[in-house]
Amino acid sequence: MPNANRLLIVDDDPDIHHLLAAALKHEDYRIEDRYDGLAALSFLETQPCDLVITDVRMPGLNGLELLRRIHELRPGTKVLVMTAESTPAAVISSLRDQALGYFSKPFSLDAVAEMVARALRTPAPQGDIEVLSAAPHWIALQLRCQLEIADRLVPFLRELATDLSVPEREDVGTAFRELLMNAIEHGGGSDPNKSVRVDYVRTAQSIIYKILDPGKGFSLQHLPHAAVSNQPDAPYQHCAVRDRLGLRPGGFGILLTRHLADELIYNEKGNKVLLIKHILRPAAEGSH
Repeated sequence: MPNANRLLIVDDDPDIHHLLAAALKHEDYRIEDRYDGLAALSFLETQPCDLVITDVRMPGLNGLELLRRIHELRPGTKVLVMTAESTPAAVISSLRDQALGYFSKPFSLDAVAEMVARALRTPAPQGDIEVLSAAPHWIALQLRCQLEIADRLVPFLRELATDLSVPEREDVGTAFRELLMNAIEHGGGSDPNKSVRVDYVRTAQSIIYKILDPGKGFSLQHLPHAAVSNQPDAPYQHCAVRDRLGLRPGGFGILLTRHLADELIYNEKGNKVLLIKHILRPAAEGSH
């Protein structure tokens, strides 16, 4: 397999190596195994890898320090971070040190296989995401206006909403992605020289995502290229408009997001949006 992608799996749990080997059983992959961060770093000193998948908690050298050291040793190496105990600090550290992706254990074998395939297709990070604020309850990021960054960022932010049910996390992730894609494509013109700001704010009873794009804004009453403007008897009317304008297929973002979010609030200009998800907490014992 002279052209096979070399993958390095780093975890102190042999069972994880077996699971990932099963998920990544592919003729185009050549898998290397190391069981601690120092051994992985020693291997990378002599052998480049197309992708490293590392756990966070390991003896000797943890995965977050390994991520930082990898990019000092071999800049541009793609790294996926996995953990059994996701925390805001781990998510932010992974973003700041240019991890390409982030996921939690236990994981779906199909989901990991898809994530690895996408990571191998994706260009290595080059400062595309800048951390402006790392407070656990207020995280602020600045992103280049490139559509692929939306898919890269969503898994990180999904890991911050661990007190939501899995379906709720999926819904919020889908809604956020649609809004971010709109901000990058329409607000930023998919121009990598422009940027979008994303804030993630946690209150006692809600999760708030704020997206600010560099565009001139828009009016919800004048969006002929979006499904939200369609007449009831013409649900795909906007598709013809998108085709004429040379836009990617889609246009269902705002309509979809309205159904997935608890609240969706735009500023007057139309270049800033708040997506709000309420957290339903169980009633206190003995309350009526």
